[in-house]
Amino acid sequence: MSEITYKVPVMAELNGRIPEILFWVGCAGSFDSRYKKVTVAFVKILNHLNIDFAVLGPEETCTGDPAKRAGDEMTFQMQAIQNIETLNMYKVKKIVTACPHCFNTLKNEYPNLGGNYEVIHHSTFLQQMIDEGKLKVEGGSFKGQKITYHDSCYLGRANDIYEAPRKVLEQLDAELVEMKRCKTKGLCCGAGGAQMFKEPENGNKEVNHERIEDALATDAKIIAVACPFCMTMMVDGTKKKNVEETVKVYDLSELLLQSL
Repeated sequence: MSEITYKVPVMAELNGRIPEILFWVGCAGSFDSRYKKVTVAFVKILNHLNIDFAVLGPEETCTGDPAKRAGDEMTFQMQAIQNIETLNMYKVKKIVTACPHCFNTLKNEYPNLGGNYEVIHHSTFLQQMIDEGKLKVEGGSFKGQKITYHDSCYLGRANDIYEAPRKVLEQLDAELVEMKRCKTKGLCCGAGGAQMFKEPENGNKEVNHERIEDALATDAKIIAVACPFCMTMMVDGTKKKNVEETVKVYDLSELLLQSL
C-alpha cells in the first residue's frame, strides 16, 4: 500500500457537495511528526476503500478538549462554537476521527452547544468496514508475532469502546496478548486530563513508565494504540526502557495498512 498516491479532498473545494464522511484530523494528526504518519495511513485506507470523504483543512481548529480538561471553559466554548459554525455551514452529518479526545469532545460535548453529528472513532469505522466485507486483510505481515493493545481512556472508560480495536487487531493473524491491566481496569498512559501539556507532579514514577512496564511484561514486540496522546507516551516509555529499537508502537491504521 505504501506506493499508493493518496488524495485528500478539502471541504471548501467541493462547491457545496456534502461528502459521506468528514475526516477530523485533529491537532496531533496535523502537526505531530509521528502522528502525521497515522493520518497518511488512514487516508490511504479511505482511498483504498473509495470512501467519499473530505477534511476541513485550514478551517479545522482544535476541538477545545485540552482547554476544557485544564479548566478553561471559556476558551473551550470559543473554540467549540467556531468549529460548530464551520461544520454546520458545510452541513456535516458524519465525522470520523483517529483521536479519542476529539471523538469524545465532538460526540459528547458539542451537542450542548448546537453541534449534533454522528461521530465515529476510526477503530469502530475500520471494524465496520471489515465486518461488511469491504476491507479485506491478508494479515501475513504479522504472522506469529505478539501484539498487545493499550486502551485509551477516552475510548474505553469514557465511551465503552473496547472490542472494536481488538477485532481490528484480530485480522492481523498475530497473537493478541492482553496486559494485566486492560479494558475497564486499564491504566492511563499518563497524558489525559491535559497532563500532556504540563510537567508531572512529584511522585515515585511517571505514569507512562509504569504503563510501558505493563506492556513489556507481555513480551510483545508491537504495542498497538488508537490515540495520539497514547502514542507519544508509549513511545517515550520505550525510550525510557531503552527498547525503542526492538519494541515498536503503531496505530491500528498503520498495522492494517501493512496487511492490505
